[in-house]
Amino acid sequence: MMGEHILVIDEGTTSTRAIVYAPDGAILHVAQAELTQYYPEPGHVEHDAVEIWDKTLACARAVIAKVGGADRIAALGITNQRETVVAWDRSTGAPITRAIVWQDRRTAAQCAQLRQAGHEAMLQARTGLVIDPYFSGTKMRWILDNVPEARALGDRLALGTVESWLVWNLTGGLHVSDASNASRTQLLALDGPDWDEDLLALFGVPRAALPRVVDTAGIVGHCDAALLGAPIPISGLAGDQQAATIGQHCLAIGDTKATFGTGAFILTNMGPKLPRSSHRLLGTVLCQQDGQRMYALEGSIFVAGSLIKWLRDELGVIRTAAESADLARAVPDNGGVLFVPALAGLGAPHWKPDATGVLTGLTQGTSRAHIVRAAMESLAHQCHDLQAAFAADGAAWTTLRIDGGMSANDWIAQDLADILALTVERPADTETTALGAAMLAGVGVGIHASLEGAMTMGGALTRFTPGSGAGARSTRIALWQDGVRRLIEGMG
Repeated sequence: MMGEHILVIDEGTTSTRAIVYAPDGAILHVAQAELTQYYPEPGHVEHDAVEIWDKTLACARAVIAKVGGADRIAALGITNQRETVVAWDRSTGAPITRAIVWQDRRTAAQCAQLRQAGHEAMLQARTGLVIDPYFSGTKMRWILDNVPEARALGDRLALGTVESWLVWNLTGGLHVSDASNASRTQLLALDGPDWDEDLLALFGVPRAALPRVVDTAGIVGHCDAALLGAPIPISGLAGDQQAATIGQHCLAIGDTKATFGTGAFILTNMGPKLPRSSHRLLGTVLCQQDGQRMYALEGSIFVAGSLIKWLRDELGVIRTAAESADLARAVPDNGGVLFVPALAGLGAPHWKPDATGVLTGLTQGTSRAHIVRAAMESLAHQCHDLQAAFAADGAAWTTLRIDGGMSANDWIAQDLADILALTVERPADTETTALGAAMLAGVGVGIHASLEGAMTMGGALTRFTPGSGAGARSTRIALWQDGVRRLIEGMG
């Protein structure tokens, strides 16, 4: 072992970061760079994979220099935006098209065809996932059908999610995907060790283009010393939501966390039991070590932090994200305004990819404060929809541990506690996605003997307890449920 510090690459939707952790979980250095978002046409969301790699490498080099060199780094962990697909030429390492981001909806028609052909029940039983453009399989098929170079490359074509792309570049050509990310493609059965032949045939994705499926904790390869200054072992890989679940110390069956970033994602630890949902929640691999898996039940909200950004950048009703909480407090309630933020479709438990946003209840007395408050209230209501679905699937929440950028907002944290009628816990460091990757990487090289042992990485909690009157809560919930019902019925 070269050193004792852990380097984490946290490659998100809007930015990429590199963080150096001490063994006790203290953050020593951070470097961050924003990523360009491309919207070439309605429903299309893209990233430049070269930009992702270039900025990630620059951030990693910056924090390695700050910590005193690569010989101080014992392990590298990677956590990433899930479901985003990169396609590249194995011989050159160059992407053949922009990355298709998880928010992208271009494969909605393809998903509808799969659903109409009767494949959804089989897919959900085998993969834990519903049919939706969100997942990677249809994105890969779209590239094969619409990017001529993809077919022309033959066995030189490489397809992967973002952690695969980063590992490929860090190692000079190792093509792997960890089980947590692989479980989000719809090409891996939840209890299957490798890509499923029937699923590959259904989606028309060639096995030869895909990475090898590996553990989330354990050494999978070493960085090219010419890039970072030493052959640092890559020993932790996980999709961002699984990493956040681990970083929130949700290691016991029933433990539940919610991450509020660009979207919002709630996961409940289901242990070694295969997760099954009859309420359109998702089953996913939480982590894998020595080939043994832990699973989670998941609910996904597509628009969370991106809604605040939209209010600021597109509507112009706030000047800064921080102003949203002040405006929400400036009025006693929403004034009858309802905001259903289906700006990228509705996620779980509705799964309506074609749904669009709804803003109703406006009068001459409506102020921008009412609109902003209604927008912020929508987060708790979407979580309440998921709370009911989890309970119906036998995974009722007792507390909710929150993290991500929006969780730092006390107004939102308290509103969650009020509407969900349960205690909400927030760690001092809300960026638990990177912490989870650090825990995995530390276990992977033996800094910690187990994930439970790695729970020493983490800090104090702030608790928010329910305080809203039952009448106000029930009125808001009724308004929300009626609005969502009318939205869905209006879609036919």
